[in-house]
Amino acid sequence: MRKGCYGYPDTRVNMPPKNIQKKGGKLSKAQKAKQQQEEEERRLREEEEAQIKAKREKQERLERKRKEEVERLELKDLERREEELNELHHLLEENNTAVTKWKTKAVESAKWERSIRCDGLPNPYIQRDINTFMSLWRDDSEVNITPVLQQCNPAVQLVDELEELLRDATDPKEGQKYEESLISLQELIHSKQRLAIEEILKRANKNIDIETDNMQTVIKDDNITLCLWANLKKNPSFKGFNFKEVGFSFKLPEELAKSNIAVQILHTRYDYLSSLVRRIHLQTQAPMNRSFAGAENVLEKTDQPEQTKKDRGRKNATSLKSEEGRVGQIQTQMELLGGRDLIDPPEEPIVSKPVTQVVDLMQYTPLGGVFYYDVFHLPPQAYYARGWEIQQLLRTGLQSYCYPTEKSELDGNEALPCSPVGVSVTLPDSVVFLETPQVARWDAAGKQWRMDGITDVSFDEAEAKISFSMDSFQAFVLMQETYANLPFKSWELRPLGQDSALYTINGALMDLSITIQENKCMLQSEQKRGLSHLIGKWMSGPALQRAMLNAGINIFVNEYTDKYVSNCAKDPLTEHAAYEQMALFSSACAFSWSKWNAKCGAEQLVLQVCEHHGPSPVPKDSWSLYLLGAQKSRKLEMTETSEAFSPDHYPGSEFHSTFIHMLQDTMSPDGIARSRKCHHLFVDTVQSLLCATRPLMFS
Repeated sequence: MRKGCYGYPDTRVNMPPKNIQKKGGKLSKAQKAKQQQEEEERRLREEEEAQIKAKREKQERLERKRKEEVERLELKDLERREEELNELHHLLEENNTAVTKWKTKAVESAKWERSIRCDGLPNPYIQRDINTFMSLWRDDSEVNITPVLQQCNPAVQLVDELEELLRDATDPKEGQKYEESLISLQELIHSKQRLAIEEILKRANKNIDIETDNMQTVIKDDNITLCLWANLKKNPSFKGFNFKEVGFSFKLPEELAKSNIAVQILHTRYDYLSSLVRRIHLQTQAPMNRSFAGAENVLEKTDQPEQTKKDRGRKNATSLKSEEGRVGQIQTQMELLGGRDLIDPPEEPIVSKPVTQVVDLMQYTPLGGVFYYDVFHLPPQAYYARGWEIQQLLRTGLQSYCYPTEKSELDGNEALPCSPVGVSVTLPDSVVFLETPQVARWDAAGKQWRMDGITDVSFDEAEAKISFSMDSFQAFVLMQETYANLPFKSWELRPLGQDSALYTINGALMDLSITIQENKCMLQSEQKRGLSHLIGKWMSGPALQRAMLNAGINIFVNEYTDKYVSNCAKDPLTEHAAYEQMALFSSACAFSWSKWNAKCGAEQLVLQVCEHHGPSPVPKDSWSLYLLGAQKSRKLEMTETSEAFSPDHYPGSEFHSTFIHMLQDTMSPDGIARSRKCHHLFVDTVQSLLCATRPLMFS
């Protein structure tokens, strides 16, 4: 017994712990449950830690194994790199040599055929023949409209030939020769047309309409539509006239209804004014080094923020800034034609002026030709006296009527601005407007198109008719944003057979497809209006491209496109190499866009590929993803529906220095044989089409 204080025994009783019942030393149920819970938690924790450790060790082993496998594949790729590159170079060089020989022979053949053609037109290659043609036509006194238009038609054809020669000319002296002939011939065509119009107006009183007591007439041929109206009655309540047969009409202000005038709406299906603007631009801009399809040019991005229009990502780049101090300075139409000296700034302070909307012909494209909307002094009318026809002749020729005048007098003392003149035209049936057309008027003094001074614009989509007012009578054009159909939503290139393929593009506003058969192309589209002259017609790739541009269907890019359209900004050399190799295998493999192309960075490309034979569509589960870089290509483990981008290669696949050797790993012997038998003209046509549209950059 323990002793307590002062030596007395400790009589205190040791009480059991709280909540513990003393029954043979056993734990309570609550204690047992708690102890079991702690033991279970400890066990689960140990198991979880063991699993994490095992998983980490497994991942480390897999990562080591993956790195070892990648190193092995890279070493293997390095060992055969020179061989693969040499083989690719040989294939490309072989095709390029064959194409060059074919094109050289084709040019020589075209020159020979042109020289022996007996169609009354001079040979555009021979300056003397062109000068003789123009001299004889200039001296021809014919002024009746029908024979004059018959003479104009071959001259217009000759202009087209000269424009093509000028476009392809490499010798500056030769190009200058073509340009001089071109300008002289265009001026002569316009002069002849004006003389014929004057002749009609001289005898307006011989063709008076009994319903209106005025003269109105419509004359059409393949190249022009001419609407003329002569104000013979001078009715002050006259408002305007509608040429119903062609869908043109005009409105006159009251001050002109009583004037001795004639109104003209002359629609030429060709556009020599825009050609003039472009030539001025080319002559004014400094030389620049151009690389593949517009990459690495010297234009700098505008400081203005980007705009989104109908979710197509186009940029607001009406004015572009060139880098200060750069020698190869490129100027936009606004800078070139706005009358500003960009090299030597004026010494006087710059005074703020109203913004003039000068059209940038890189951003906008005129479509459907030019409408010359003019008002003339009505020439003296012929009359008969004593059996003689008497006609007063004016040496000045057909004179334009000055409108608006400087002041319009009201009650002799108050000056009011002149009323605007109205005009309405039906859209040309040879072009497609993907959006509501823009209207631009011709500034003759500045030799430029402008969008200011045009009011009350209305567009009737059902009737395809646009109406508006202007301060004066001026030539005008209908315009569309050049890159309205960019960027692409998707694209696909699939084989239809040997040396045949279908290139499908889903654009921002319009879908289309191009069938390729050797060196010929054919356009297909659900859009029929404006394309009847193109759809289903076989033509060369360059010819189809020009025809599509003229019709308002632009899927093509140039060195300025990325200033107006958002894109993936890919390395141009890697991109070009991809198009070269896609073309080599386009008879055996299908290629398609991938959403991951925009996620993999500028130095790499991602696209879907599969071997495909025959004209049937590609099954959705047949596609595989491939990653292309400057040094090597690989097949990816991920798919188009993966949650995130991963560059991991497909298990069991290898790396290759070229795309075609990467594809060959999974291709059948028949597919490889098909690719090796591709005709050089087919390969060149496919490659040219891909390079012109750059689907890997704009999708």
